[in-house]
Amino acid sequence: MSDVMTELQGRIGFVTLNRARALNALSLAMIRDLTAILLAWRDNPQVLAVAVRGMGRDGPFGAFCAGGDIRFFHQAALSGNPELEDFFTEEYALNHLIYKYPKPYIAFMDGVVMGGGMGISQGGSVRIVTERTKMAMPETHIGLFPDVGGGYFLSRCPGRLGEYLALTGHTLGGHEAVAAGLADGYIDSGRLPILWDTLAATPFESSEAIEHWVATSFAANNDRPTLGVKQIDAFFARETVVAIVHALEADPGDWAQGTAAVLRKRSPLMLHVVLEQVRRARVMGLADDLRMERDMVRHCFNTVHLGRTGSGSETVEGVRALAVDKDHSPRWNPRRVEDVTAEIVAPFFASPWPAHAHPLRMLA
Repeated sequence: MSDVMTELQGRIGFVTLNRARALNALSLAMIRDLTAILLAWRDNPQVLAVAVRGMGRDGPFGAFCAGGDIRFFHQAALSGNPELEDFFTEEYALNHLIYKYPKPYIAFMDGVVMGGGMGISQGGSVRIVTERTKMAMPETHIGLFPDVGGGYFLSRCPGRLGEYLALTGHTLGGHEAVAAGLADGYIDSGRLPILWDTLAATPFESSEAIEHWVATSFAANNDRPTLGVKQIDAFFARETVVAIVHALEADPGDWAQGTAAVLRKRSPLMLHVVLEQVRRARVMGLADDLRMERDMVRHCFNTVHLGRTGSGSETVEGVRALAVDKDHSPRWNPRRVEDVTAEIVAPFFASPWPAHAHPLRMLA
């Protein structure tokens, strides 16, 4: 059975990510299937809207998408597989397509929504979360950065919440995601099958009617958390990663101490890169952000300016420690945030392509 199941019912296109054993982690084939069907439905006047969900281990819902297939990243980087380049180019183009989609795109973000799962949901016009939602951009844990437009959508969170989420990889629940501006509405997970089936069975006459009807299903976010934005701002508005970490370590509070400890486990190099990414992206449009991230991901796997490729890259080492050898002891280089210099960070933002040859030059 296909890893991407599609069905047209009534005037709505339904997509189910069907790779439950891998928490619907995206492969290149899945990215290509999603792109093809979204383009076909975009140009089909009979289709008024698109709805996307993930298959859980016990049936539909329960997991949305855990991100890109990081084991593929590891194998492809070590073997020199050119499909690694295709993966990121086509994934980011898909993210852009979803943001610019001219019809309602309804993302059922139940269960795990991380990395690439955020990339295929944040551009949606209706982003639904539940009490089971576990939302994060945890890339610094594997020596990567929050890509798939992460710079764009995280930098637009309230205050310095974007820096906090990008650097720490902190996981948000459903109500927190709404408060952060990363979801549009909360629904109890038990209601999702009814909502999905009703979408299929109702003879909607317009795209606007579909969006409006879904929005009427949202539960009030009465226990809306504050997310501690003022506390986060006090630390994460600081100019550098070193200043952020030192300020956290100097504070005796449990939250500050715990946050500092998390940052000390992340890739020191990528913490510096990510802080720069989020702050640059705050004043960028989506297409420029995605082009910047495409440049950055090339440097992550081919850090030529540091003489590192293959197993020597932070990202390959991070994936090795988390998902391959599973020793959870990455050998980061440099080892401490204090040892990272501006000279080794700046080249991540230099494009390896001239503008006319950039793989995402067509995005607008």
